[in-house]
Amino acid sequence: MGKALIDATLSAYGVVWKAALPLLKLNHRLKEGWDQRTLNGGVPAPAHIWIQAASGGEAYLAWEVLKELRSPFTHSLRVLVTTNTLQGYETLCRAAQEINASQSGLAIQPWYFPFDSPAIMRRMVGHVRPQAALILETEIWPGFLNACKEYGVRILLANGRMSPKSLGGYMAWPTFFRTLGPDRIMAVSQEDGRRFGTIFGRDKVWVMPNIKFDRMAEAGPMSNEKNPLRDVIPVDADFVVFGSVRKQELAAVSHLAAGLMRQRPTTILGLFPRHLHHVSLWKKALNDKGIHWVLRSESEGKARPGTVILWDTFGELFPAYGLAKAAFVGGSLAPLGGQNFLEPLTCGVTPVTGPHWKNFAWVGREIIENGLALEAADGAEALDSLITTLDNPLMRTEVVKRAKAYIHDRLGGAAAVAKQVADFLNKD
Repeated sequence: MGKALIDATLSAYGVVWKAALPLLKLNHRLKEGWDQRTLNGGVPAPAHIWIQAASGGEAYLAWEVLKELRSPFTHSLRVLVTTNTLQGYETLCRAAQEINASQSGLAIQPWYFPFDSPAIMRRMVGHVRPQAALILETEIWPGFLNACKEYGVRILLANGRMSPKSLGGYMAWPTFFRTLGPDRIMAVSQEDGRRFGTIFGRDKVWVMPNIKFDRMAEAGPMSNEKNPLRDVIPVDADFVVFGSVRKQELAAVSHLAAGLMRQRPTTILGLFPRHLHHVSLWKKALNDKGIHWVLRSESEGKARPGTVILWDTFGELFPAYGLAKAAFVGGSLAPLGGQNFLEPLTCGVTPVTGPHWKNFAWVGREIIENGLALEAADGAEALDSLITTLDNPLMRTEVVKRAKAYIHDRLGGAAAVAKQVADFLNKD
């Protein structure tokens, strides 16, 4: 594709952004950090490295990479870390506070990722003038990529994943994306690597361990004494967690809950919706099944046997896993890709997942084959697995030991990314 055609395409792209910005300002989620997203409030300080972490999950991956960036360099490094969401920004602020205070030679500045208007991105990159840009997971922003190319910024896409559907979208205009594409891509699997190679060229693609394993390396169950839910859930209770359940599986999950409470009426069930603004939908679904429930925000004292707690508060899923004897991980009874079942596993609970967990295929099929997680074909099989787990509980310490051994063999992703960033910087 000729430069004139690319310039014309980016010009049209910029016109779309200019028209869209007044509408985007009406979005309450984008109001947070608006002046940073538009650069109306100024620009960040110049930096050697720009790391883009789309949301909360990627922000934690950025944190892992920042830890590894301490060792390869002897001089002070200024790092700009950006994100698209409030959760991601808050996570990056905590990472910056920790690393800046450690006097490790890194100076971290969090910022909201600017809107991808080519004009905004040219101003941003032209001021920051990074030597290298790191994109975590897969974000192909034409304005950002083009600005980096114009200013000679080397681009690394790491922890990359690409679905067949995404590949199909990029194949609609492969030359355009290849022209603007990253200089190096580190994919989390051979399959992802082949898809990236189809678009950007196989010579640019490496395969790396998923950084998410690094993040889980130190994870483990908190002691009962430190668990913030110790005054809510009795330590000896048959406590079952349904974690991160999604509205698309309302019927299946509420049926599963009814079956569990029917077969094990003394169970305490904690039902955690993935999105709290859908709590009202879960109220209705449980009512339709004749299940009596109480909101977590309105519960008082320790829950009694036979209680179903509908969780409507943030931040308590992980400690709940720490007290659970069995756990079902949602997003998996409907074709939604699943949710993170490593969390209950590192808390010492063998997780049950439905058949749809492709978003976590990076974990490896061996986790099912080795019995570290239980895959159910449908809700009925998930119920059988939960009952079996309750009736034949494994020692929490043994589950954690096996989980850590599995994770240990897959560490090193953050260090590999830090090394590639160092290589980019050292070539100058």
